[in-house]
Amino acid sequence: MTTANQISPGMTINLDGKIFRVESSVKVTVAKGTPFVKTKLRNLITDEVVEKSFKLDQAIQEVQLAERILEFLYPEGKEYLFLDIGTLDQVQVAPQILGDRIHFLKEGIQVKAMFYGDTIFAVELPQFLEIMVVKTESGEGESAAGGSSATKTAMLETGAKLQVPLFIESGDVIKVDTQTNEYIQRV
Repeated sequence: MTTANQISPGMTINLDGKIFRVESSVKVTVAKGTPFVKTKLRNLITDEVVEKSFKLDQAIQEVQLAERILEFLYPEGKEYLFLDIGTLDQVQVAPQILGDRIHFLKEGIQVKAMFYGDTIFAVELPQFLEIMVVKTESGEGESAAGGSSATKTAMLETGAKLQVPLFIESGDVIKVDTQTNEYIQRV
């Protein structure tokens, strides 16, 4: 068991049966009264941030998350099926855990997944993916005086939509930043 005065950002703790990652922690000392630790905790399932205070000697259960590499296979019903590369087990992941990253999943993509026991808490895509454009719409913006602000909406093979430069056409393969949902370059 860890005590509250040992809490530091980046730790993962179990609080009331829920798993949280510590975003920040500050030791607060008041003139009259007992000192305490004020923390911001991110719920790893709901991604909600909560503030919680602990007494310095309060016992905290630290947990270790296991990181595994999964390969996306296909959507199955309302969930998404992955293959655990290490054990070759199939793992179903709920759409709530994937969030907006669903729009960048295509067969064969390898992701990092964080597990606590058999429960998956987070999925992290590679920062950059190469994805084919299947459809583009007409352009917007002005490219007068050599400006590069002219863009158009493109639909990718994964279903994601994002803004791309006017020279991108259907069938082009582009590099996409999955964390900012932005076009990087044509491949």
